[in-house]
Amino acid sequence: MAKAKTLADLGDTDLLEQLADHKEELFNLRFQFATGQLENSARMKTVKKEIARVLTELRAREITAAEALEGEDA
Repeated sequence: MAKAKTLADLGDTDLLEQLADHKEELFNLRFQFATGQLENSARMKTVKKEIARVLTELRAREITAAEALEGEDA
């Protein structure tokens, strides 16, 4: 997770890039786990939480955009 910038400060494309990176990392960690090469299994839990944080921020933005659009129609 970005230390210098919070997720709220990042743009949509940056969040999607982070999401893709974290999903790829999780895939690699699962592969290492299956082959017995994973040394730090706690990293899987951390990566899953990071994915959830990014998805939560994306969903919050989606809801905000939908509410703004709905407010314009009223």
